[in-house]
Amino acid sequence: MTKTVNHWIGGKTVEGASGNWGPVTDPATGEVTTRVALASTEEVGAAVAAARAAYATWGTSSLAARTAVLFKYRALLDAHRDEIAELITAEHGKVHSDALGEVARGLEIVELACGITTQLKGELSTQVSNRVDVSSIRQPLGVVAGITPFNFPAMVPMWMFPLAVACGNTFVLKPSEKDPSAAVRLAELAAEAGLPDGVLNVVHGDKVAVDALLAHPDVAAVSFVGSTPIARYIHTTASANGKRVQALGGAKNHMLVLPDADLDAAADAAVSAAYGSAGERCMAISAVVAVGSAGDALVEKIAERARAIKIGPGNDPASEMGPLITAAHRDKVASYVTGAAAQGAKVVLDGTGYTVEGHENGHWIGLSLLDEVSTDSDAYRDEIFGPVLCVLRVESYEEGLALINASPFGNGTAIFTRDGGAARRFNLEVEAGMVGINVPIPVPVGYHSFGGWKDSLFGDHHIYGNDGIHFYTRGKVTTTRWPDPADAPAGVDLGFPRNH
Repeated sequence: MTKTVNHWIGGKTVEGASGNWGPVTDPATGEVTTRVALASTEEVGAAVAAARAAYATWGTSSLAARTAVLFKYRALLDAHRDEIAELITAEHGKVHSDALGEVARGLEIVELACGITTQLKGELSTQVSNRVDVSSIRQPLGVVAGITPFNFPAMVPMWMFPLAVACGNTFVLKPSEKDPSAAVRLAELAAEAGLPDGVLNVVHGDKVAVDALLAHPDVAAVSFVGSTPIARYIHTTASANGKRVQALGGAKNHMLVLPDADLDAAADAAVSAAYGSAGERCMAISAVVAVGSAGDALVEKIAERARAIKIGPGNDPASEMGPLITAAHRDKVASYVTGAAAQGAKVVLDGTGYTVEGHENGHWIGLSLLDEVSTDSDAYRDEIFGPVLCVLRVESYEEGLALINASPFGNGTAIFTRDGGAARRFNLEVEAGMVGINVPIPVPVGYHSFGGWKDSLFGDHHIYGNDGIHFYTRGKVTTTRWPDPADAPAGVDLGFPRNH
């Protein structure tokens, strides 16, 4: 029997009324298991109205009241992490351990939000002039929205709404329609924790719902994570409508491997970073840049490890990599591999045509490894978002750095070396927002901020951490002068001496 996923508005389930529904598929079987309501402009408006009504009281609630809810929410998420992971696996396809890891990284931001009392402390300067003090505070924006991608259906929403509501805002979440169930469960658990009705709302939908959020006059800010073309559109459209925007786009993350590196460690890192979660993550390493003599041995070691990866349904404990989200995406990823040789690459591993016995209709693809890839090939230029790793050869550190910096993307990057001086130079010279030194996927912990450079970020603020708190608040500075009580008008006795 097909399950139905509806909206969550004003603290309760609201049945879809637009008449439009989207299919949700189990990627391991290819079967449609769920239908999801696709919101009309009016339904988005109802969610915004619920958030606006809730802001009237939530925006002025005490920090103690907000954090009390967040601490309960954190405990509930911890208790239900397996359940949330199972929802992710059923609709996204990633293996259970990957899904659990996603929930854990989302919990980091909930924990950061639990400490919002210290993050929202203001500043005070006394006696900046004679009897003049200056103070600054940060206040919430009002109704804010989040538009999140399919690849992390729980983690990315948790990168947004816990901080937003901790700061006193109310939130409308538009998750991916490809795997919507985790987002609804997050909202249900928030209500169970005591979050007031309307503070967190979930509306499902496609471009109609997105455009409605971008245009709605009561939405003060929009957070987005997704591909670069859509991030650019979100930023341009929302900014034109006077909204604050943080729009995180795509990536082509490079891993520079110097000849002195521990090649076994580098190969382990490359395999986990390129093929983990089937490569469907914006921080995946999709391009290894091998310097000089490191290339041949490194490619051999990567291929050896990649061949051993067990591919299968995400709910099978033996599986190390699951299927891709849709058949169409699987076919697009495969096209980069089938066309690679004609564009000069050496196909070391070809994962196209892969199937899993008993699940032949699943969205399967094997691991692909392309060597001697040129920078003008499609496999290098495009964000593939699948388990395809490109290896490029250079003769020097300088050549490798120049190659990386020439990319239009600047999300994450990494260097593998034993040389501290080389690592220090790379950290200072590379043009990317997140850098790993012998760390392949340098996703910052929750109390630092996540975000890239160049075409990987549109807007001024990174997500979560201090940047996230600043994004969801606005500053107010007050300059105060009070007359000295001793100068009170005659006849008003405040008990102060007059001889000063």
